[in-house]
Amino acid sequence: MKTVLITGSAKGIGAATAALFADYGYNVVINYNTSKAEALALCEKIKAGGHNAIAVKADVSKREDAEILFSEAKKAFGKINILVNNAGIAQQKLFTDITEQDYDRMFDCNTKSVFNCCQLALPDMIHNKKGRIINISSMWGIAGASCEVHYSASKAAVIGMTKALAREVAPSGITVNCIAPGVIDTSMNKDFDEETIQALKEETPVGRLGTPEEIAKAVLFFASEESGFITGQVLGIDGGFI
Repeated sequence: MKTVLITGSAKGIGAATAALFADYGYNVVINYNTSKAEALALCEKIKAGGHNAIAVKADVSKREDAEILFSEAKKAFGKINILVNNAGIAQQKLFTDITEQDYDRMFDCNTKSVFNCCQLALPDMIHNKKGRIINISSMWGIAGASCEVHYSASKAAVIGMTKALAREVAPSGITVNCIAPGVIDTSMNKDFDEETIQALKEETPVGRLGTPEEIAKAVLFFASEESGFITGQVLGIDGGFI
């Protein structure tokens, strides 16, 4: 039975991905940092459905926390076959108001976390000559967003890391791909008022926000055997926004 480790999977896209992989028979490692109640509830729901899951607290922007996460995952399930780097934060702020602390935190959470987890996952994948890594970026990592310069830059870095790493590990039978979601209906948008949400819907050609489940299905495809000849790619799932 294969095992998937999904960072930041207590809520939103990560939780939908965890639930979908469980339905397809994967062992699921749920990772959370602050959302303990949601992570434990998701874990219990998966187990109640007859599937295997654990929930592990770890701030994956910190190497020592990430190491604990992987140690607990291996203790429970043996090895990690699929890594989904989903953990991240967002912030809306004028560029001239972004502090050094804002910038560092953004890159730690959105980019260093990917570096940490990829480095920890790869030794076993290289040894086994097989593995899947799926990174969650953003459409703003492609197009850039006003008042989200540090967020856009951190997500662009994830795209660059995906493309370069894909070339490096392809000879070892490992694929590395990236998904760039558009505006998805998750708690990350909780600070937007209804007028802003409506405007975002209108700017999206399909006329609505995306759902976490739609992103999860793309992650599942990139994790599948059918995607074995696809690597270093960025899939935009944004309703035609960009």
